[in-house]
Amino acid sequence: MGEPRRVGYLYVLPALLVYGAFLLFPLLHSGWLSLFDWDGLSVGAFAGLDNYGKLFAEEGAGAAFGHVAVLLIFFAVLPVLIGLVLATALHRVKVRGLPFFRTALFLPQVVAMVVVAVAWQRIFAPDGVLNQILGTPGKPWLGDSGTALLAVGIVGTWVQTGLAMVLFLGGIGKISADLFDAARLDGAGPAGEFRGVILPALRGEIGVALTLTVIAALRTFDLVYMMTPLGGPGGSTTVPAYEIYQRAFHSGQVGSAAAIGVVITVLAFAVTYVITRVAGREAT
Repeated sequence: MGEPRRVGYLYVLPALLVYGAFLLFPLLHSGWLSLFDWDGLSVGAFAGLDNYGKLFAEEGAGAAFGHVAVLLIFFAVLPVLIGLVLATALHRVKVRGLPFFRTALFLPQVVAMVVVAVAWQRIFAPDGVLNQILGTPGKPWLGDSGTALLAVGIVGTWVQTGLAMVLFLGGIGKISADLFDAARLDGAGPAGEFRGVILPALRGEIGVALTLTVIAALRTFDLVYMMTPLGGPGGSTTVPAYEIYQRAFHSGQVGSAAAIGVVITVLAFAVTYVITRVAGREAT
């Protein structure tokens, strides 16, 4: 038994080396940098956990994490709910050209986020399509501190919904037709069929969708950077990833930027762990 196991380790060794070099080492190095007061050029001074303590006391950092908490609703909760509705509807109603609709809804996932941001920036412009449809000419959706974060969140929902829907369609396709027949014989309507058959069978897919979308929300940067330069009016759209960029490359606070990166990583691991445990327990 020992020899095959050693051979197996040799097979995975190249992948482990790449994983360690490009993920684990940068992560550990960021953790090390977060312990220093360093501007990226001169010799840094050891600061211990001061960078972390300042983060929780700074209004800007607190606002950034508050904004990403709001974006979690748009990037994770709404796409999962909408994806469940769309996947269930497409399963029940035989739609001609289903592969086309599936591809169209998934398309935002494969388009560069910069392209998505520029396109939606034109839609939200004062003379854009949205104002023409709503009859509100000149409304600055991205220039108003009350609507800028909402606009970014809407784009996030549009991007992530296709991913969730495709995952759920694949999960529904694996459900035995006998379960649906049994539910209908018991007199279950569409709502009962959804609660009794589809939802329990999609526990794993819901967990995967939530994990991917939550991580996307926590690391979102390009949408904010492209759609609302300088973090939006009054910093209304600043998020942790944007704070990392500003501090590391503009303010000369590399240690503080690394501390934010470590906090985001810990949050991502914690949320992923909780989702995995809950989804696994529910599935069993």
